[in-house]
Amino acid sequence: MSKKATLQYDGQSLELDTIVGTENETGIDITQLRAKTGMITLDPGYGNTGSCTSDITFINGEKGILRYRGYAIEELAEKSSFMETAFLVLYGHLPAKEELETFEAGIRDEAYLHYGMKSHFEGFPDNAPPMAVLSSMLNVLSCYNTELLTTATKGPAFELPASRIISKVRAIAAWAYRTSQGKPFMAPRTDLSYSGNFLHMMFSQQFNLYEPLPEVERALDLFLILHADHEQNCSTSTVRMVGSSHASLFSAVSAGVGALWGPLHGGANCEVIKMLERIHEEGISPRAFVEKAKDKNSPEKLMGFGHRVYKSFDPRAKILKGQVDNVLKALNISDPLLDIAYELEEMARSEDYFIERNLYPNVDFYSGILLRAIGIPVDMFTVLFAIGRMPGWIANWREMHVQSLRISRPRQIYTGEILRAYTPMDKR
Repeated sequence: MSKKATLQYDGQSLELDTIVGTENETGIDITQLRAKTGMITLDPGYGNTGSCTSDITFINGEKGILRYRGYAIEELAEKSSFMETAFLVLYGHLPAKEELETFEAGIRDEAYLHYGMKSHFEGFPDNAPPMAVLSSMLNVLSCYNTELLTTATKGPAFELPASRIISKVRAIAAWAYRTSQGKPFMAPRTDLSYSGNFLHMMFSQQFNLYEPLPEVERALDLFLILHADHEQNCSTSTVRMVGSSHASLFSAVSAGVGALWGPLHGGANCEVIKMLERIHEEGISPRAFVEKAKDKNSPEKLMGFGHRVYKSFDPRAKILKGQVDNVLKALNISDPLLDIAYELEEMARSEDYFIERNLYPNVDFYSGILLRAIGIPVDMFTVLFAIGRMPGWIANWREMHVQSLRISRPRQIYTGEILRAYTPMDKR
């Protein structure tokens, strides 16, 4: 028997059930609150509201823990590949050799885009935001897969659209970039890994194929692993909400891209690079910039520090920091922005101002530097985030339908005018 919580209001009391998760997270079940009392809870931003139960990802922000399906992110980063991690996130277990081979073959077979989509890319202006293109083209993709616009959660009716989206999102991203650059699309190669194929489609020339260094290919694969899922964030909750209306998987992940686009979510790593570039170009010392950021009257903001969930450190940031060092060394390049980043990080780890406010570097702080070193343009950073997050979005969409959740319909507290009579225009 679960423990009960008691709500007292206006001389009445109501006993509410509690729900305890496998990691001892405890929630109060208020699903019957409105029916029994006529009241609702108010929680702007849903910071204290659990919208679902989920088996996919566990986060403990106080202890800096992130796990996919029970596996620590540190161990997956060390031993897994993005394809294996994607399978794990989607289906709940690490794949056997045959399962992984079949999954990878499905991804490989779906790498091409229908040629009819070419005209859609050409219709966008050269300066079209890549995230707008990506969201739009995922919906266009549904037009070429009308037989798969279902809410199936198993078998080919689920596996086929899932594989197509995870595979083709790379081609959509690469084609959008190359169209904006006036370059022809590069067909995918069957001999490359998931990450290697994306880099090829982005950077290869007709007579000069791009061959990524192993360190670069592994770093990108790791970036995707670290972004594969992250519990009920803004974009994942959006995917679930859209999917709850029984909209197709294509529509749901397209909406997820729109939610991810914002600078407070997936666009945060772009803001980190912009901040570091401004410090470098204007010759501001990191110390002086931090002092400005501390000033409440200053417009300067310290991007890439702190996290709504993590209150000690972001485990993904630790992993990415090592990859940045590996990539810069392999490419034999130095980046003045990295020196600035290291100095900012040192201040964050040693000064009371940061420690008292739990302002530790998050994943966005180093991911931008990593993608910049690989050669990814800043306006494509969030697109890479979306590619990595696709397995998590699809897994959440599937889980929601497996659980037969009802359509999402938040309530509100109305604060507008009470009933009033219509006034004719000549008397207003």
